[in-house]
Amino acid sequence: MAIPAWKQVAETKRQSTLDAIPDKWRIKGPIPSATEQRDVTGAYIQQFLTEREIEITETDAVGITERTTTGQWTAVEVTEAFCHRAALAHQLVNCLHEIFFDKALETARALDAYFAQTGKPLGPLHGLPVSLKDQFHIPGVETTMGYVGWINTFQGISNDPRYLTHESELVKELRAAGAVLYCKTSVPMTLMSGETMNNIINYTQNPKNRFLSSGGSSGGEGALIALRGSPGGFGTDIGGSIRVPAAFNGLYGIRPSVGRMPYEGAANSGDGQNTVLSVIGPLATSTRGLTLLFKSVLGQSPWLGDPGVLEIPWREEVEKETRGLVEGAPEGLAFGIMYDDGEIEPHPPIKRALKIVEDTVRGLGHRLIKWEPPSHHTAANIAMRAYDLDGGADVRQNFALSGETPLPQVVIDTTGSPQKAAQEIAALNVEKREYQKRYLDYWNSTTQLTGTGRPVDAVICACAPHASCIPTKYATVAYTSFINVLDYTAVVLPVTNADKEKDVVQERAYLSELDRKTDGEYDADVYDGAPAGIQLFGRRLQEEKILVLAEYLGEKIKKASA
Repeated sequence: MAIPAWKQVAETKRQSTLDAIPDKWRIKGPIPSATEQRDVTGAYIQQFLTEREIEITETDAVGITERTTTGQWTAVEVTEAFCHRAALAHQLVNCLHEIFFDKALETARALDAYFAQTGKPLGPLHGLPVSLKDQFHIPGVETTMGYVGWINTFQGISNDPRYLTHESELVKELRAAGAVLYCKTSVPMTLMSGETMNNIINYTQNPKNRFLSSGGSSGGEGALIALRGSPGGFGTDIGGSIRVPAAFNGLYGIRPSVGRMPYEGAANSGDGQNTVLSVIGPLATSTRGLTLLFKSVLGQSPWLGDPGVLEIPWREEVEKETRGLVEGAPEGLAFGIMYDDGEIEPHPPIKRALKIVEDTVRGLGHRLIKWEPPSHHTAANIAMRAYDLDGGADVRQNFALSGETPLPQVVIDTTGSPQKAAQEIAALNVEKREYQKRYLDYWNSTTQLTGTGRPVDAVICACAPHASCIPTKYATVAYTSFINVLDYTAVVLPVTNADKEKDVVQERAYLSELDRKTDGEYDADVYDGAPAGIQLFGRRLQEEKILVLAEYLGEKIKKASA
């Protein structure tokens, strides 16, 4: 039986990505299976690197720029170290769509020449390698977004003059800040999945536990950064797509509110759907790395290039006020905490992560309040209906370009349900607005419980019921999509790793049939070693505040988990 043409196209593209890796960086011999080598982070990947490369790649974004902006490290040596490590990461877990190391080294050489000539850095990210999810257009680099039908086209359009010339606004801002762009990372077809899989790269595994998923849809970013093949990069989030990969890979990530980061000129799925908007945000190995990336983009005045960006520079006064609360408020801070979403209880590793955070917060003398808001399932239902407003027309059109087969992990309708009429869309928007108002009123009501004279400062909850997930077993988006409906700010913090000795299933009553099913899919041996994180969220446009709180709690949690 003949192989379908689309499979041959996908195989050619997959091979071309591997062929872009220099021979000197190829892993000799077969890649071990997950059974032979579950965890390929740390010592495993280090065996292929020099001590100098390890030193560079295991320094966070702030530490790197402290050296590249002062001439202690050259942009070339830093770029080459991360290109090498990214090449290794891809061979181990399938995390890259596009490799353009030669272009990156050209950029790095130009930055070094600029520094030599002027004695100063180009910008705050001078010489910092930054990875990008494969939604962002870079001149001379293809964007497939996981669709076979987008190969050798501009977003599926053949012979479009923008092919290989178009540049996303975020890319412009990063270049102006001095960043070095060197690779684009894998995404699930359609972007709408909690796992990263497509017919081009197949499946992106979790580097800490290759039996499991790296998350989605910014799963390639999560996997690459977890392997320290990038100090930080940018993903997008419409239902959890930054936060899930951050949590699944033991990283920090921020989902900002709409209007803080520039989306102009980026590819997207279901472009024009405005009920629940996708947003851009960074993932990194530290909270200060997140802050550096976030501030550096804002420092380029992105509102001058993207009409959707609010003219809100980094607010030093909010950062200072929040640091004052952290360091000296006599009444302390108050946090809400939500242990489950009312339908599914988290697996044992996530419950233990929440307990570690709870104990840490209480140990610091802050108040914890049980968070009992309007149902997050109401929000999840609103989100799912927003994703399906076009009845799947956009994704079906993109599948039809090549005739490729949709994969089962895609969470939106690909079968062709009726598109919603204007009146139905308007009703959904009203429903969303009313839900946002109920949630805001609930948040404000907690002023009576905190003892600080303020409502809760932030809320702690899980990102998913599981620490990563077994392929095809992602349980629900309800733990993350409510944030997108509310348009709140959320930052992910790593807490611990699943431990088969500690994280044992206990007999309990189930909240629902889905809870029973999800609990039955937990296997302590399979999940062993998977990262377990939480999200800390605040109200809309509270990025400065939540980043400061995340930095504070993250440091304390790290000590508690050591």
